[in-house]
Amino acid sequence: MKQLLTLLSLCLLFAVISCQKDNFQTKIVYPDLPEVSYDYSPKWGGMHNHMEGQDLGITDAGATLGRVLFYDRILSIDNTVSCGSCHSQSIGFADEAKLSTGIDHQLTDRNAPPISNLYDDDLLFWDGRSTSIDDLVLEPVRNHKEMGMENMEFLVAKIEAAPYYGDLFTKAFGSPEVTSDKIANAMTQFVKSMIGCDSEMDRHQALGQTLSPLAQQGMDLFFGKGACYNCHSGPDFNDRGGFFDPFFPPNGGGFGWAQDIADIGLDVEYEDVGMGVFDEALVGVFKIPSLRNVALTAPYMHDGRFATLEDVLDHYNTGIQKSPNLDDVLKSWDTGDAITLGLTDNEKSAIVAFLHTLTDDNYMLDERFSDPFSR
Repeated sequence: MKQLLTLLSLCLLFAVISCQKDNFQTKIVYPDLPEVSYDYSPKWGGMHNHMEGQDLGITDAGATLGRVLFYDRILSIDNTVSCGSCHSQSIGFADEAKLSTGIDHQLTDRNAPPISNLYDDDLLFWDGRSTSIDDLVLEPVRNHKEMGMENMEFLVAKIEAAPYYGDLFTKAFGSPEVTSDKIANAMTQFVKSMIGCDSEMDRHQALGQTLSPLAQQGMDLFFGKGACYNCHSGPDFNDRGGFFDPFFPPNGGGFGWAQDIADIGLDVEYEDVGMGVFDEALVGVFKIPSLRNVALTAPYMHDGRFATLEDVLDHYNTGIQKSPNLDDVLKSWDTGDAITLGLTDNEKSAIVAFLHTLTDDNYMLDERFSDPFSR
């Protein structure tokens, strides 16, 4: 009788274990890749013509591996979320939701920034906490709300177990061995290759292509009355240009932060203090985003509070709050109060028309950056 009970217990244990294994089985979906790898050399042009011939350390095999990793849901702890889940190519690798959905239906703390032309960016995330793409690419993977893969050894084991990665790692690195450094390096190569500079504005600047009268009016306002260029200069419209304040940490001094950050007066008191976690003088200060493809990347700001470009312009026109660290370019020089721009409805419409000229439609259709798991 005792032997029978022992046998029954062993059978029950085996059944339970079998069920558990079945519950956690992952359906293997192979990426659909071209027989001959895409050419991942950046397609420089337009306002990035100066980058022709620059070596970004990208190989076709490395970027191909990075593409697969970017879209592979097994990089999340429960196989439900990939980097591409929150960065959709059709909308400039942004997320149409205010906050993205991670593992266990958890919401991210901030709006997912769009991805393009990050090849030389050394201030990443809304609070600038990463200074290299190598660090950037693994932060969402490790984040407990986003992808939950806090144990890098487990991540390596999962990738090693996927049958399609051995060949990809061998082609990229000469060996099937998987390491977290190789994962980061391949994803970095892919992100660095994500260059888009064939917008209407690029062609206007490089080739003299004429803008529509309304967009040309908007461009004149952008660089004139609207003074948008104070924070949105350069080929990616995220550069402070010539403005430099030697006394305010975001613009000079402090901890050596880049200048391309600002408190734009979204709130008098910030619930999300942004870079204020590093220094009180940076409360309310966030990275200045690129405006490339901005017409597609709504909602806007770190918390996605503005649904449209018109909402954004209304903020700058009449809604700037006098926050403690409000950027100097948004203050009246004589009173120190928050400025108002005095833009008419027609002028705001013109600026919106200009912002639409920053869209690179080909970037959203480029197969090199598409999801290899979607069939």
